[in-house]
This record gives sequence, C-alpha cells and structure tokens, in this order.
Amino acid sequence: MQYRPFGDTGEQISALGFGAMRLPMTPDGEHVDEQKAIPVIQRACELGVTYFDTAPYYCNHQSEMVLGKAVKPWRDKILLSTKCPIYDADGARYREHLETSLRRLDVQYVDFYHMWGLNWKKYQEFIVAPGGPLDEARRAREEGLIRHVSFSFHDTPQALMQLIDTGHFESMTVQYNLLDRANEQAIHHAHEKGLGVVIMGPVGGGRLAGFSPEIARMVAGGVKSNPEIALRFVLSHRGVSCAMSGMSTTQMVEENAATASRQEPLSEEERAQILAALDETKRLADLYCTACGYCLPCPHDVNIPKNLEYMNYYRVYGLKEYARQAYADLGVKNVEWIKGLNAKYCIQCGECEPKCPQHIPIMDQLEEVARVLGGVE
Repeated sequence: MQYRPFGDTGEQISALGFGAMRLPMTPDGEHVDEQKAIPVIQRACELGVTYFDTAPYYCNHQSEMVLGKAVKPWRDKILLSTKCPIYDADGARYREHLETSLRRLDVQYVDFYHMWGLNWKKYQEFIVAPGGPLDEARRAREEGLIRHVSFSFHDTPQALMQLIDTGHFESMTVQYNLLDRANEQAIHHAHEKGLGVVIMGPVGGGRLAGFSPEIARMVAGGVKSNPEIALRFVLSHRGVSCAMSGMSTTQMVEENAATASRQEPLSEEERAQILAALDETKRLADLYCTACGYCLPCPHDVNIPKNLEYMNYYRVYGLKEYARQAYADLGVKNVEWIKGLNAKYCIQCGECEPKCPQHIPIMDQLEEVARVLGGVE
C-alpha cells in the first residue's frame, strides 16, 4: 500500500480508503450481514488501508456500529472518519450527533469529523453562527473527542473554493472521477492551502464498474477493468491524498488495494493522454446534448437531458450496462435526486425542439434512446 501526506494534518494516509456505505446486507435488505461485512473490512486493514469512513445513516443506521466492531483490533493504526448531519445545525445538535457516533463506533474519539454535505449557504447561515457547529467543533477538538475538523461537499466548484479559503477546515471529501472533473482545480487549490483531500466516488458511483473498451483505450497497454483505470486516474492528481471506495467483497478490496499499491498510478504522459481523450470524449458527448436544460419542462414529464446523458454513456463512453440500468430506473424507482420519466413516455409533441440552442433533433434522439436502452440492441 502506498501512503501519502494528508495535507497539513501531520497524518500519513493510505492511497486507498474504505467507504463503509455499501456493506453486505441480509437478503431482506434490513440489516448488515456482519459475518460477511466484518471480514471485508478486516481484509482492508490487513492490506494496509488506514482510512475508514462512515456516517450515521449508512446501511440502515448500522454502518458505524459494524465498522467499529471490525476495526477495533487496529484502532491505534487507522484513521476513523464519520459525519455530522447539518440540516438541523446548531452547537447542541452537533454535540449530540458526535456523542451518538462515538457510542456507535465504540471509540473515545474520531480522527476526522465531517460537516456532512456542506454548502456555502449552510456555512454562512448555520456553521459560523455564534455557538454553532464550528464553535462546538473547536470545543470538541480541545476535549480530544475529534482530532480534525472536516467537511464533505456536494455544491458548485466556486462554493468549494470559498469553503477552502475560510481556513476553518483541515480536510475535505469531494467527488472527482473520469466522468466528473468539475472539482479538479479546487482540489489543486485545497492541496496548496494544506487541506487533506479524500475523493469519494472515484468509480463514478458505480457508473464505471465493469469494463468498457472505449475507456480502456485511454491508457497505453490497456487495463483489466474500468475501476482500475478510474482509481489510477484519481490517484494521479497531485492534490489527492486518498481515493475512497465503497467495497462490499474481499475481491473488490484486493483488486483496489493492488491498484493503490502501485508506486506511480499514472505517468505524466499517461495522465496527459487520458485528459486529452476525456476532452475529446466530452466534445463528442456535447454534440448530442450539453445538458443545458432549455428543453425543459416537458409537458409529459420526460427528463430529456437525463435520457440523452444515458445515451452518451452508452455510445460515447461504452458504459452500456450502466446506461441500460439507469434508463430502466428513471421514473420507476424512488430515486429522489433524479426526477422525470424515461424516453418511452415521449409522445413526439415537439415542444422541446424549438427551445434547444443546439437545434438537436430531440424527438428522433429520444426515439433512439427508447429503442436502444429500452430494447435489445
């Protein structure tokens, strides 16, 4: 396992981190299957992973408890991270959430305590208020209940830059992967400011699972799997301290640990080659749709940009299995962050096409989406 300085925290952190949000569950989906989950976590410990991240609501509120049991023999050799919900943010609630997590993890302190899903508005309105979470975080750190104040993030790159520049945080957990490079410059900035940087979703939230010949061709000599190139790409960013993966089997742990054990994930030449290929791929995808949203709202609630995005995954990135599954889920499963219906609900009314600044033949493309992603091609 390779280890990297974790910003200015004074810690060394494993290049691979363990995200305990996808632990094996029992067949009914109600409980973590501890007989399967604990060996997976402990195998990561054996292979040199030192950063373990959880949160109060992961795995039906059971992730913290199971993770605490699994890492107990390694507690003095690892870094534990968990998170504080900030939707009801004030100092008292911050302390209550922290004490609950400490009890579930069965530990005296956590190494990195994150303000969970922080954005600039919440920071301004709640976090820095007198007696609020930031004041309580400093108090908890003085008491030895937490060692470092951190945040996780799902906002704009501009807001991320602003949070970094506050100087109040020692590390951050953000998204970055082959399919989403929006935070690339902010990661550079955080590194320059001395923050440790953990990447969540290095495999694109499952989009990069499996194998795609189109993506494999981005690396000279090829790769065995999408996750391999995805991890190598993320770890080649000079500002990244750790790429965190939600692993549910020992095989996943062993494969990812092998990738994170390479002394040089990618050479400068290989990274430049991938960046050039990604830029060209993005250009090709934008020919079909830039996701500007001007075509919305659809009078029949078809999520036009998402349908065309999934088609891009299919034909441009070669992520065929993911594209078909995502299309099937659109408008069917209760996925709160993705609204609207898939392309089969388009009745060809034509209201969208005059609004498209690229003059895309949307009706024809939606018909293709329904045929390819909803059919057997």
